[in-house]
Amino acid sequence: MGWKGTVRSIGAASRRMERESRRRSRELERQQHQIEKMQELERATYEVEVYENYIERLQSMHKECSETCDWGEIKLMKPPERPNKLRMHESEAQSALDNYKPGLRDKLLKKSEDLRQKLVNEVEYAKETDRREYQEALEQHALNYSDWEVSIKVAEKMIRGDLKAYFDAIEQANPFEELKGVGSGIEFKMGKESIMNAILHVNGDHVIPSEAKTLLKNGKLSVKPIPKGKFYEIYQDYVCSSVLRVAREFYALLPADMLIITAMTDLLNTKTGHIEEQPILSAVIPRKTLERLNFETLDPSDSMGNFVHQMNFKKTKGFSAIEPITPESLDLET
Repeated sequence: MGWKGTVRSIGAASRRMERESRRRSRELERQQHQIEKMQELERATYEVEVYENYIERLQSMHKECSETCDWGEIKLMKPPERPNKLRMHESEAQSALDNYKPGLRDKLLKKSEDLRQKLVNEVEYAKETDRREYQEALEQHALNYSDWEVSIKVAEKMIRGDLKAYFDAIEQANPFEELKGVGSGIEFKMGKESIMNAILHVNGDHVIPSEAKTLLKNGKLSVKPIPKGKFYEIYQDYVCSSVLRVAREFYALLPADMLIITAMTDLLNTKTGHIEEQPILSAVIPRKTLERLNFETLDPSDSMGNFVHQMNFKKTKGFSAIEPITPESLDLET
């Protein structure tokens, strides 16, 4: 498979790949049309499950990732072999002709010559079929060979750290599709020292629900405002989990060693009095550090302690604007 095919397959795998929580989410959505028929307990249970599933999804974006693309392996791929000219159909038809022996009934009905001529015609038809299939195989080989050549060149660029090739691969694979489903957009920029910068646009105020749903002992649904502390806890996990997911997808696709990710959201700028998009989390995430983490058991907010990062977060007030980390601000020699 060539680089485009590989990248597309990664993108497709990324879209196919879903956590159990997301699959459960769709199952719940399919049940929604039956909600009017549900009894009060069933309806309440359904709404609580939807709520809990959504919160779990927000806080566990980091647990999944696309398959790793091995550019070194792609670079070592051998060229596709030229197809051999086969005579499979002709051989079968010729064998049928050679082994034809008219039966007594064919002789009596004088069908022997007609049947033999039919077999002769089938041999000619089989030759044409072999020729056509061989031509199609040659055309496919030419396409495969061209794709192989491109794959080798792209793999070489990837291994050299060609940033244009990085951007092309990100565009082809689009491994960040799931983030869009929870209100996050992503863009990449080239920085100093060939360090890639990812800008993650989050909108937690709209993504995090303002009300919590629980099931009372009597089976009734309880809907109450989420306490501020709990709201900000979910918000912080959502942002940090999304940052980890971006880093995982980035390194699964590209052979880079370092990435700076800055999460942005709308905040009140006290200098201007206006709501403006401002940075709330900025982290330098090296590949080696990321690969040592256990994503199934870590707490996404606590995990930021593994990286050089800037985050001003208070449990009672949430995020405040920070000064983002830039390649220029890093001491790359240490």
